[in-house]
Order: sequence, then C-alpha cells, then structure tokens
Amino acid sequence: MTVRIDDQPWLTAPATRAVMAALEAAGGPGCARFVGGCVRNALIGAPVADVDIATTLKPEETERAIRAAGLKAVPTGMAHGTVTAVAQHQPFEITTLRRDVSTDGRNATVAFTDDWAEDAARRDFRLNALYADREGRVFDPTGEGVADAAAGRIVFVGEPETRIREDYLRILRFFRFFAWYGRGEFDGNSLDACAALAPGMDRLSAERVSKELMTLLAAPDPRVAMAAMVRAGVLARILPEATPGSLFEAVVDLSPDPVIRLMTLFPPDERLVREASTRLRLPNSTRNRLAAAALAAPTISLAMNDAEVRAAVYRRGGRAVADAVFRRWAEQPAEAEGAARLLTLADGWRAPPMPVGGRELARLGIEPGPETGRLLKAFEESWIADDFPSEGHSERLAALVSPSRG
Repeated sequence: MTVRIDDQPWLTAPATRAVMAALEAAGGPGCARFVGGCVRNALIGAPVADVDIATTLKPEETERAIRAAGLKAVPTGMAHGTVTAVAQHQPFEITTLRRDVSTDGRNATVAFTDDWAEDAARRDFRLNALYADREGRVFDPTGEGVADAAAGRIVFVGEPETRIREDYLRILRFFRFFAWYGRGEFDGNSLDACAALAPGMDRLSAERVSKELMTLLAAPDPRVAMAAMVRAGVLARILPEATPGSLFEAVVDLSPDPVIRLMTLFPPDERLVREASTRLRLPNSTRNRLAAAALAAPTISLAMNDAEVRAAVYRRGGRAVADAVFRRWAEQPAEAEGAARLLTLADGWRAPPMPVGGRELARLGIEPGPETGRLLKAFEESWIADDFPSEGHSERLAALVSPSRG
C-alpha cells in the first residue's frame, strides 16, 4: 500500500515547488525527495519547522541548479554535500545522497551516491530514514520507518552499536527523539547499546552535547527519557553534577522552559552551576541566568509578602526571583496560589531607580569618599525596608547624615 502525506501546506507552497522544480530541471523527475523530520512529522500530525531535501545531484550541480532558477544558493557544507536554497525568504537544506567512507565517532568522511537505500542506511533512526516525493508519496527504505513513526518507536537503522560508533552524539539523540516522539517501552537493543557505549560521548564537543540536552529538556514531557538516561549512566557522563529527582519531576508540569527544568537538576549552588554551565559551553545568558537563580533561591519563600518580593526583585532581578519561585513551587506543588502571586509580582513589578545619589549628599555638605558610599547604602536599605516610598527622600537622607556629623 502506498503511504502518502496529504494536506501539508509546506508541500504545495510556492517556495517548495520552486526549489523542487529547480532540482528536477537539472536532474530529472525523482532526483529530489523530502527527507527526515518533515516527512516524519507530516505522518504523525506534528508541526513541521524545517523542510530538508535529499538529491542525487552532486553539490556543485545542486548549487548551479538553484542559481539557474533565480534562487539564492548558499554552500553551507559542500564537503558533506549540503547546499542551502533560499526561496521567498525560506531556507531549504539540500544534501546529496551519501554513504560513510570512514567515521571516528565524531566526524565522518563521506562519498556521494545515487542510491537511496545507501543514504538511508547511514541515517540514525528508522523513523528519520523516510523520504517523500513532491506529490507526497512516501518511500521507506528500511521497511520500518513508517510503522515506527506511527507507534512512537525509536530504533536505530541497522545495528545500534554500529550507528553509535559512527557518531556518539546519537546516544543523546536517541533519548531526545524518545522525549519528543517516543511512546511505550524503549527498544531494548538500542538502550543497551547507549549504556554500553556512553563513555564514547567524552570525545564530543560541548556545544553539540548541550544543544541536544536543551532540546530534550524542551520536549513536552522529558521525564521518561531523562529517567532512562539516568539508568543508562548517560546523564552522569555529560552532567555529573546533576541530581535529578522529585524537583525535576514536578517542574515539568509547571514550566515548559528548558532552562528552568535544567535548573532543577542542580542544587542551588552558584559555583557548581557556573562550572557545569561553562563546561557545557552554554550561552552566557543561560549561564548567568542559572547562576542568578542559584543565588536567589535561598532568599525566596512562597510565604513572602508583597513587599518582601519587591525587595528580592530589586536585589536579585525579576528573572532570577521568578526562576527561584519555580524551584520552591516544585518543592511544594500544592502551593500554586502562592507561587502564582509571587510570579505575577516578579514578572510585572519594575524596580525604581535609586532616588538619591552623591549630588544630594554634596548638597548636605558630605564630601565624596567612603562616607558617601556608607550613607547611600544605609539610605538604600532603609528605602527598601519601607517598600520603596516615592516621597520623603530628602528628609530620610538628612536624618542619616545628622548622626554622621556628630
């Protein structure tokens, strides 16, 4: 029975049609097919973000064909056969059919081929080794990809150990794809191979590891995949500081934010968080956010009154306070009302600027120096304690200055 993907706007979009027409003008009908995620997601009714294309054309032929059609061609990875076509501002990654010549567990040397089965044989999972022509007819070279997609099975193409030794990142991809598309039990052979070969991940770049981890954490419910990673010794290999447990289990229901979910894998230890974030080469914004949340966590309680929350926001920042609130909420899932109140304040209140400075002290006869800093700090603490009053600043400052003169 022929399997088809229907009612896909991307399949019939003018930009898609233009790219496929350009390729077939150079290589003939059937020289190009959609591949991987767009086909898989179309089959299971999931959103399609990127449209990738495989072709029998060599990279140079692909580039010429795209330019000849008046479209933009970007040679994004010619050595590995990849050209990016841009049509109506939409990118399409086009890759020549390939077979592996040699691999070292991190990088591969490839040769180009015109054999669709050879190209499928080097892909990671059977549900990703799916192709479709411009009319939506699906091709399944492994014979199991369509069934796997429908059943939520994540199974390596061929022997799991062979696929993993080609690129150890596939261990993390196995758990990431299960988090997003898996259902039921894990494939035993695949899981066993991931556990046995986990030490091979040590040779991977931190950037590749962190990208996979954050994508896994962004899945609607990554708990089953995360628990399996722990049992297989995979999480400890990439994140030995992690202490997954009830906090992570709870926070998945509270926030879809992968940074908040990652936060609960660590104890609230600013130094430890920074060290782990640096080793994983997370973006600076993520590192700083995790560290700020760790610093804020000990000062946050769901029983805080509004003035205490505003004080915390002033000192730590709204984002850090909100993240720390999620940690506390995960510890006390029943306290939804209190957590919601704190989150509303943390997200909506804007800390006012310090209303006085050195100029005001100079008017009161205080010369610039250490005393200036001490008085301003004392004023700030008093102002915060009184919940940021908008008036009476001069009187408050004068009252602090008088004793200092005595």
